[in-house]
Amino acid sequence: MRITLVAIHPYPSPQAVPLANAFLQSSLDNSKFEIALEDFFIDQEIVECVEKIVALNPAAVGLSMYVWNRATCLKLARSLKQLIPALSLFAGGPEATADPDGVMAGAPFDFLIVGEGESPFAAACERLRTGKNLQDIKGIAMRSRGGIILTPNEPLSELDSIPSPYLTGILDTTRYQGILWQLSRGCPFSCDFCFDSRDRHGVRRFSLERVEAELRHFAAKGVSQVFVLDSTFNQDIKRAKTILRLIKKIAPRIHFHFEVRSEFIDPDMARLFASITCSLQIGLQSSDPLVLKGIGRSFNRDSFATKIGFLNASGAVFGLDLIYGLPDDTPEGFAKSLDFALGLYPNQLDIFPLAVLPGTRLATRSGAIGLVYLPDPPYTLISSTTYSSEDLCRTKTLATACDIFYTRGKAVAWFNGVIKALRLKPSLFMKKFAEWLAAEKSSSIDEASLDDREIRQLQRDFLTRMFSRKTLRRFLPAVLDLVDYHYHYAAAILTPQAPLLPDRKSDKKGALEQAFVLATSTRLVTFHYGIYDLLDAGEPDFREIADNFEPTGSWVAIYPHAGEIHTESFDEPYFRLLEQLDYRTPTCQIAARLHIPADDARSFLEFAIAEGIILQGRTPPPTNSE
Repeated sequence: MRITLVAIHPYPSPQAVPLANAFLQSSLDNSKFEIALEDFFIDQEIVECVEKIVALNPAAVGLSMYVWNRATCLKLARSLKQLIPALSLFAGGPEATADPDGVMAGAPFDFLIVGEGESPFAAACERLRTGKNLQDIKGIAMRSRGGIILTPNEPLSELDSIPSPYLTGILDTTRYQGILWQLSRGCPFSCDFCFDSRDRHGVRRFSLERVEAELRHFAAKGVSQVFVLDSTFNQDIKRAKTILRLIKKIAPRIHFHFEVRSEFIDPDMARLFASITCSLQIGLQSSDPLVLKGIGRSFNRDSFATKIGFLNASGAVFGLDLIYGLPDDTPEGFAKSLDFALGLYPNQLDIFPLAVLPGTRLATRSGAIGLVYLPDPPYTLISSTTYSSEDLCRTKTLATACDIFYTRGKAVAWFNGVIKALRLKPSLFMKKFAEWLAAEKSSSIDEASLDDREIRQLQRDFLTRMFSRKTLRRFLPAVLDLVDYHYHYAAAILTPQAPLLPDRKSDKKGALEQAFVLATSTRLVTFHYGIYDLLDAGEPDFREIADNFEPTGSWVAIYPHAGEIHTESFDEPYFRLLEQLDYRTPTCQIAARLHIPADDARSFLEFAIAEGIILQGRTPPPTNSE
């Protein structure tokens, strides 16, 4: 029997991996079934998707349905059923689980898989293969005269009973930019706005033996990044630390993305996060304890700040989430949450409007507390008793400003120093930036429409205006220096290191006579201040910098080498030598023009070759000097 399982992703990305469908396939006896996993994207034409599915000649088609693809799944299902009426058509996933009546009403599905899918899927496929009825299968929703028949499914007690899609080869990691990794299922918390906990509590976990086996598989296959799907990776503190130590031992070169809770972070865990290549996302949502209490969360500001302090002290990379429009929150309250969040030095801040998801406790009581929201995906708030539609629009603009200036602008290292010098709260600074952005560009601008270079220029232009007053003007050179430095540093991280040239120490004269070119991974930058003075100062205090250092300038190369980003400051003639390498002119001629003695030029050349700053001249010179 041929079955096609369809995943429709938002867009191509490292997270566009059909893990849910692969788990379903792993639950079947593959000697009886021929399973095809098909990946599409929501911007693809429905006709194109239908043609590809029909060409596989399946007897049954299943759609994995989420908030972002519900409308596309319904259109695809209607088209398939119209073309092949005898096709067995079904759907599963969060949308089918939360709103089976609405999903059934939207398309001619024969049945839905509600809740954890492996057991009901396997049972349904066996019944379809043998021509038997599906009605008494737990976790299968079907139509009836009175509506929908559904017997709730009990979750699996032993997750290891589901074969690993990675270890069995169902998912070939080499086909994807990154992978999704599930270590557990369930959530121990009961946030009213979240569907993860729904009406069941508790967490079930895959065994550490399986975790280690999959980890070794990822390392052997050269996986570059892993997105861990656990709602709270670090809830079991001992287990989390064990897994982090396994990662450090087995897969130190893979970048991991975790969702964690602050409550379970201690100094040791923070150091373990910092010891591997990873980023953390922490759901703050609001800094108002009363607002959070109203959605089933508890919050202690001092404790939260202390836990985040452990991450900052260790050097771990983390981001925070905020939600605007929560029940009983106000625009003024959200601004305070924004001030609190940015004061904790997150590497990024993700800000979302409230979404009232079907199946959540918040959706159940939404009418009673005055929440008006979109009835269809993405279910976002339209208004509430404390947040008007105009308020939501203004906060969205504020969130966009923060996305552009802080998160995409990689401002964590210098942002709090800037607002301290300006004597502004973060939210007021962002409000002013949003107003300036709307006047200079457009009120409808968003961060996705801007590249990194454009964002840096926006930062420079706005900061130049903010520091234009006579009393502030003296701080601007150091401010712009740090904006530029962190822009180039971040760009260097994303640039592959150039291949090193062979050691030329035995042929010093020959090397000096040859032509070289600056490696594309090397960035040449000039600064107003000595760059080492700025970096050694730690958290920037621009008043102190202006009072204690002279803007005598520095000429700097920023480049990747041996797995790290290096910052080297040179005397200006040597910087100009690098700048003038043109892949044709012998280095000795450039050195002579700059009055650099031959022996000094030779030593500098040896260093630049060894560090991968320059390459032998074979390609046109890059444009990475500023």
